[in-house]
Amino acid sequence: MKKQLCKLYSGYRCAESLCIPYLSPVFNLGLRIYLAQVFFMSGLTKIRNWDGTLFLFNFEYQVPFIPPEMAAIMAAGGELILPVLLISGSLGRFAAAGLFILNLMAVISYPALLPIALKDHYLWGALLAVLAIYGAGKWSVDEWLNRRCQAGQIKSLNSDL
Repeated sequence: MKKQLCKLYSGYRCAESLCIPYLSPVFNLGLRIYLAQVFFMSGLTKIRNWDGTLFLFNFEYQVPFIPPEMAAIMAAGGELILPVLLISGSLGRFAAAGLFILNLMAVISYPALLPIALKDHYLWGALLAVLAIYGAGKWSVDEWLNRRCQAGQIKSLNSDL
């Protein structure tokens, strides 16, 4: 029984080591696309009805320390710029952290948020935290630049010798 269990587990580990390197970048990119779409669409909604956005920031949302007009501009700008960075994986951790803060401010500043919407914000926050901690992944501009810079450093070190 023990040998069979070990053999089964060994097969699982082998399959895992073959699949994860290929599935991880796909999952990571899908995660970035999903989150970017959520926040980008929110930003588009804000700029399409700017008067309504200003009304909400003046009378509904309770953003601390920032004038409502400034908060509206920052929220709309962040929701339109950071998702583009997130999808491309350019400054991926920065983009994820920025969207995490926007998401957190949305939860804090709107106490009347319905429980079902709150669950969405919790999910988005958790997913953004993963991206902020682990980065944009293999299929990102960050990773491409990292590989290029490391290769350039190695070449320049070899030419100095």
